[in-house]
Amino acid sequence: MNQTGDKLIIGGREFTSRLMVGTGKYASFEQTAKALEMSGAQIITVAVRRVNLDRSKESLLDYIDLKKYTLLPNTAGCYTADDAVRTCRLAREAGMSDFVKLEVLGDEKTLFPDNEELLKAAKILVAEGFTVLPYCSDDVILCKKLEDLGCAAVMPLGAPIGSGLGIRNPYNIRIILENITVPVIVDAGVGSASDAAIAMELGCAGVLMNTAIAGAQDPIAMAEAMKLAVIAGRLSFKAGRIPRKLYANASSPLDGMIG
Repeated sequence: MNQTGDKLIIGGREFTSRLMVGTGKYASFEQTAKALEMSGAQIITVAVRRVNLDRSKESLLDYIDLKKYTLLPNTAGCYTADDAVRTCRLAREAGMSDFVKLEVLGDEKTLFPDNEELLKAAKILVAEGFTVLPYCSDDVILCKKLEDLGCAAVMPLGAPIGSGLGIRNPYNIRIILENITVPVIVDAGVGSASDAAIAMELGCAGVLMNTAIAGAQDPIAMAEAMKLAVIAGRLSFKAGRIPRKLYANASSPLDGMIG
C-alpha cells in the first residue's frame, strides 16, 4: 500500500503491505523467493513442521532475506492445543519468531479449526508473550473470545483451506468487522485476485494466502495480481462505494438542458 499513513499495525509492528503470503506448495525454493518478491508481501508464513531448521542443509530459509521479511511461523498440521503450543515454542527457540499464526485443526478432510482447542492454545501462548494471529471460523462470538484473550488479530476463513472458493459468507465477515477492534485478516479460500479485492472492500485489514499463488499456472504473475488486488480493494474501501439502487440514475445531470 503506497498511501502515506495507511499502515497495518499488528501487535505494535507496522507494515505497509496488507498481503501476507505462505511459502508452501511451490515448485522450487527459487520460485518461492521470486513469488514473494513479486507479491510485495512483508509478512510470510512458514510451516514450522515442514521447514528444515538445520541450517547446515538446504532450507527454505536460505532463500528468504530475513531482513526484508517478517516470519510468521505457523502451526499447520496441529490437531491439539498441546501440539500447537509445543510447535510455537520450538519456533521461538529456533530463533524464527514469537509472532505466530496459530492453527489447531479439527479434522483432515475439511481442515476446519477446532475452536475449543484453538482457544485453549491461544490463552497459553498469549500468557507466554507470543503475538498470536489465530486462524479461525467466521464466527463473531469466537473472534470476540480470541480478541478478549489478547490475540493481536483474528483470521477468519473465507472458505476451506486451499479450496479457492472465495469469500463464501461476506455477511459473517461484515459482522466480525463491526464487532472486533483488532485487525481482521481473511485467511484461506482465496482463489483469484477478485476474491482478494472483495475481502479488502469489505474492510478487512489484510488477506493471507498460499495456494492461490503457489497453485496458479503462473505463480509469479499471480503473486503480482494479488498484490495489485489488495491495493485496489483497500483503495476502493477507503474511497467509499456508491449506494446500490434498484433503478437507473443518470450519470449526466438533466438540469439546465434546453428542450
